Amino acid sequence: MEVIAAAGLAVFLVATGIMHFLAPDYFRTLVPAWLRRPRLLVAASGAAEIVVGVLVLVPRTRVAGSLSAAVLVTCYLVSHVDALRRVRPDRPRLLERPVGAGARLVVNVLYIMWAVAVARSGP
Repeated sequence: MEVIAAAGLAVFLVATGIMHFLAPDYFRTLVPAWLRRPRLLVAASGAAEIVVGVLVLVPRTRVAGSLSAAVLVTCYLVSHVDALRRVRPDRPRLLERPVGAGARLVVNVLYIMWAVAVARSGP
């Protein structure tokens, strides 16, 4: 079961990282306005997700990769907390309404828990 959880996390990270380059406009909408250089942040976070995903996939680097994934996703919480601060029920996008912004935060906490669980399971 641990191998499946690790492989799933690795595939998720690599796929999400690739999507940063295929759909950068979407990911830029998730970057808080007060953070500078959203293009650079999206590209850097996408590259980091790909690298971390590969680390998770390799048994020898799985623990370090999983802990790196937990740290990386924890960094994204800034964006999700900022979104919660700006929500309004009348916004057209679901992710900008209270339920959507709350779901984003909860889902990312679950991603962190997934990464920590993979790290604890070892190689």
